[in-house]
Amino acid sequence: RLDMQSSELNRVLGGGLVRGSLVLIGGEPGIGKSTLILQTVLSLKNYRTLYVSGEESASQIKMRASRLGTVSEECYIYPETLLENILSYVGEMKPDLVVIDSIQTIYSEAIDSSAGSVSQIRECATRLLKMAKESDTSVIIIGHITKDGAIAGPKILEHIVDVVLSFEGDNNNVYRLLRGIKNRF
Repeated sequence: RLDMQSSELNRVLGGGLVRGSLVLIGGEPGIGKSTLILQTVLSLKNYRTLYVSGEESASQIKMRASRLGTVSEECYIYPETLLENILSYVGEMKPDLVVIDSIQTIYSEAIDSSAGSVSQIRECATRLLKMAKESDTSVIIIGHITKDGAIAGPKILEHIVDVVLSFEGDNNNVYRLLRGIKNRF
């Protein structure tokens, strides 16, 4: 397992991040999913990380990283939304960990629908799972939740991934809670 440099995150993951696993972290927009994951990957030692952003530019992510006060020589930012380009770059770079922020922004040319649609999310998640298992690369995908509290996209997304984490806050947004919903390990 990969030590995530956070005892609480390691505990929720069941002892760290399993190599070759696909982890989904969901939560309301603005709750801090991207910040939590960025802060975590910037603290990792000796793990090459590719942070794929479909929502923010590299300079926006760098500003957030600077605000967090953490810098990592092994964390690479890749602003991209086309799955085929992402998979190609992962094949060249061979990272230990890939972060997809967010799954709703990624699309494949193989599917004739817009990013965020049920078929796109299912196709992209399935191909990311295949890549993770074949290359032994761990993948964290960030997903939004709907007003009803369910992860946006098809319910099958939760069946495809190995781990589902829910990031929640209290009414005053003072406290955050990371809850394990599913963990195959």
